Amino acid sequence: MAEITAAAVKDLREKSGAGMMDCKKALTETGGDIEAAVDWLRAKGLAAAAKKSSRTAAEGLVATKVDGTKGVAVEVNSETDFVAKNEQFQGFARTAADVALAGGITDAETLKASPHPAGGTINDALVTNVATIGENQQLRRVGYVSVDQGLVVDYMHNAVAPGLGKIGVLVALESPAGADVLLPLGKQIAMHVAAAFPVALNASDIPADVLERERAIAAEKAAESGKPAEIVAKMVDGAVAKFAKENALLSQPFVIDGKTPVADVIAKAAKDAGTTIALKSYVRFQLGEGIEKEESDFAAEVAAAAGKTA
Repeated sequence: MAEITAAAVKDLREKSGAGMMDCKKALTETGGDIEAAVDWLRAKGLAAAAKKSSRTAAEGLVATKVDGTKGVAVEVNSETDFVAKNEQFQGFARTAADVALAGGITDAETLKASPHPAGGTINDALVTNVATIGENQQLRRVGYVSVDQGLVVDYMHNAVAPGLGKIGVLVALESPAGADVLLPLGKQIAMHVAAAFPVALNASDIPADVLERERAIAAEKAAESGKPAEIVAKMVDGAVAKFAKENALLSQPFVIDGKTPVADVIAKAAKDAGTTIALKSYVRFQLGEGIEKEESDFAAEVAAAAGKTA
């Protein structure tokens, strides 16, 4: 059986919002698997939802750049936040975004192989950064959106400089309307995306594996109700439909008023402008999301260095 550490219990509490003893039991039941423990807690009704933490697991910067009908977001990681404040590192992130935007680049490998304005490739500049700054750095991902007619709007949450920060969002609005209509609408939607963590644009776009995970959790919870099989089936379908509605951008309640679906907000803006407006796509990059970063125990390291056991 895997050892259940205090750090693992703390991590699970932050992810699930459940109590300490419940978290410890969940980890014991799942052999220390954090994600499985979250599902176990939710199935037992001890964690109300898949809590999305704003805490990130890696340092660095997200850079966004827009130009009319196109926009790009680039994530560049570093080991420490100190490096993210370095002007050389920030300059690299800006240049990477500029090159990606100019070339319509949609993936990190293509961007790394692209020419750098100062010579060599983007990856050559990254290698130079590692050598001169003295810390590992990675160009992790690129998100590119565009429309045939309309506007791409960006928003940076926790910005450290123009176009650089911790959460970068792009919103692509397809419309013949002018910037006077699309820019304020796009900014509000982008702020919503930053705050509301949508999984996909529409419910039909939510990945099948995500829905299946929710279905499994709902089925276990419903089975414990003791209700007839046909009622249980309806409970499960209802729970999955609710999850899809709450996690699809267009059906989420707009953060500005907390009740109007985003799709209705766009429809009203289109009606007021006397034209059509469609939210074609979006990108939301939160620095370090999905990266597991090992946390060091400073006291244990000092004790080990002194030849003692913790």
